[in-house]
Amino acid sequence: MQWFETVVDHLRDFSVYKTTMGISDFVEILIIAFLLYYILVWMKTTRAWQLMKGLIVILVFLLLAYLANMSTILWMAQNVLTFAVTALIVVLQPELRHALEELGKKNLLTSVLPFDSRRGTQELFSQKTINEITKACVEMGKVKTGALIVIEQNVSLRDYERTGIDVDGIVTSQLLINIFEHNTPLHDGAVIIRGNRITSATCYLPLSDNMGLSKELGTRHRAGVGISEVSDSLTVIVSEETGGISVAYEGELSRNLDAEGLKKRLQQILNKDGEEKAKSKRIWKGRSRTADEKKNI
Repeated sequence: MQWFETVVDHLRDFSVYKTTMGISDFVEILIIAFLLYYILVWMKTTRAWQLMKGLIVILVFLLLAYLANMSTILWMAQNVLTFAVTALIVVLQPELRHALEELGKKNLLTSVLPFDSRRGTQELFSQKTINEITKACVEMGKVKTGALIVIEQNVSLRDYERTGIDVDGIVTSQLLINIFEHNTPLHDGAVIIRGNRITSATCYLPLSDNMGLSKELGTRHRAGVGISEVSDSLTVIVSEETGGISVAYEGELSRNLDAEGLKKRLQQILNKDGEEKAKSKRIWKGRSRTADEKKNI
């Protein structure tokens, strides 16, 4: 395959073309490294991360096919490649638009670099928030008040926040109950929670096309499953007809949960993300502490 051969030739001849390195070469390497890092950080919070994993598997397979001289597979890949690039641009159009918007923001560096410890602390999902969500859902279930609560994790839900109304309030059971109370301006739609704060209400979510879902489930449940299919968020649904509590995660729906069952699901899934953020925070603190110790020595 021609482009594989080109890459191999460049790798072989790298020492010939670049026998010496100047200041401009180091600057160029730093710029490319920063761009690659920013792209990877951006992809980590979008659906592109899952697509990237699939592309890596395909590239490894094509590399093995090239080494094994499988000409038919390489010919098929070469003819499909041009269409695949266009298809990726179409699929990732919302994410690409959001990335370009981020480039124009003043806090670009702080959103990319993980050195701000305050950011990590604010995003942690606390036990108090779990208790407040559980209490609100149980109370709403008793009086059959429908609710749709989406809890953001690693994949950003800002595109869906824009469809609703900004709230920016600390998660409390009273606030959640008031939002979903019948005949109130914010009761229709979903609430999005990031960390310990309610960011938006009345948000519109994508509906699931899963034909395996029960026919008795309404739009609220299909929206909860739909958002869990396109992100790693966890969604809590309270049925308006039965008062039952359900949880949607990774496209799967767990129904008829009691208070303990709901609390266990929230702790099981969301604490995993909190532990990863806390671990990352400890690593950066440890590195900065080591650097300070070296300076003192």
